[in-house]
Amino acid sequence: MYFKQFFNEQLAQYSYLVGCQKTGEAIIIDPLRDITPYIEAAEQEGLRITHVTETHIHADFASGIREVINMGAQGFVSGHGGKDWTYQDIKAGIIHEEDVIKVGNVKLEVLHTPGHTPESISFLLYDNGMNVPMGLFTGDFIFVGDVGRPDLLEEAAGIKNTTETGAKQMFQSLKKVDKLPDFIQIWPGHGAGSVCGKSLGAVPMTTLGYERANSWAFQINEEQVFIKALTSEQPEPPYYFAEMKRINRDGVALMHHNIVTPVDEIKERAIDIRPKEVYAENLSDGINIPYNKKFLSFAGWYLDYQKPLQLVGDFETVQKAAHDLKMIGFDKVTTYVDTVNGKSYKTIDPESFKQLDREKINILDVRTNKEWNESHFKEAVHIHFGKLLKKSVPFNKNEKIYVHCQSGVRSAIAMSILEQQGFTNLININGGYQAIK
Repeated sequence: MYFKQFFNEQLAQYSYLVGCQKTGEAIIIDPLRDITPYIEAAEQEGLRITHVTETHIHADFASGIREVINMGAQGFVSGHGGKDWTYQDIKAGIIHEEDVIKVGNVKLEVLHTPGHTPESISFLLYDNGMNVPMGLFTGDFIFVGDVGRPDLLEEAAGIKNTTETGAKQMFQSLKKVDKLPDFIQIWPGHGAGSVCGKSLGAVPMTTLGYERANSWAFQINEEQVFIKALTSEQPEPPYYFAEMKRINRDGVALMHHNIVTPVDEIKERAIDIRPKEVYAENLSDGINIPYNKKFLSFAGWYLDYQKPLQLVGDFETVQKAAHDLKMIGFDKVTTYVDTVNGKSYKTIDPESFKQLDREKINILDVRTNKEWNESHFKEAVHIHFGKLLKKSVPFNKNEKIYVHCQSGVRSAIAMSILEQQGFTNLININGGYQAIK
């Protein structure tokens, strides 16, 4: 058997290629929209991608299952979603609990493991006719050190009263794997950095026995206690998650690899992908979201899927950023600007900020709810950085405002948004709350 795990750092997402080396057949599990890496890996091993499947309708990235089906593979999707979460416009087989997908001498047995979403399924992997399973592809069911959050249908997709139902289903799904042996390997759909859970580990795989001994989710035997623990302190999902649910359910155009071309000026909504230090000294009319491993999770707060977007940055970085945006189904990057001649914004070091009388100044805290609840300045106003385009900032636009996050990254994003909104006297606190405390 051939086995390969793929990791996308931007999305903290795992996908898998499993093949039967005897027959030359292979299956992809939870593919991204750009299927090039899977094709290249299969060709290197002399395998043909004959099958494709996924564990659920994803909320955080655009699935590549339709891309793989389009190249001739046989697709399989869950039939457990009900009328609201049934795949539309897809040429794939519908699978349920205990169904089996055979790929040469490799076998995948379906387990219905709802909780994260109603249609979520996992796959027990058997190799070469063995009766004992090797491992479990869990998608967003079991992670390393955590389990999938049940609130995304309500929080991101707006389907009311689904969070508690999902949490109850997750509790029962965990009971379902009680019969499986400790040695079963767990191959999750996400790792540390994903907001599909609240405490995902960075290790790429684990075992069921290790999770039983160490994961908080396996230590709680009372359903109501579990529900409360699972639904509390989940990170805020970026606004684009709602769009992903629709795209992955209803379908998205096949991916194209076009080149983004330069223009002289910004005429559309723009994202400035230059480092925050560069942006601070030379402001553009774009939202400053530096191109790094957090780019998609931050940019996803500000995308309008119905409108074009421009980027600000150098040619090579712009092409990478535009490609990555396609991984979350955003195809409307039109042009880019590589030269900016703008003003700078003000900063203050933590020691100087400490000398100020906080009762006499305006402070805007743009951290997450969890960070705010753990500790904050009582004089501060709290607005999550991702929500600044949609929420009113309760200061006059000519007042001096000190802006901070935890370490200085997200406050730079906030500064760029507030600049666009006409605030004229902003000061970014270098190093953020962490440096001040």
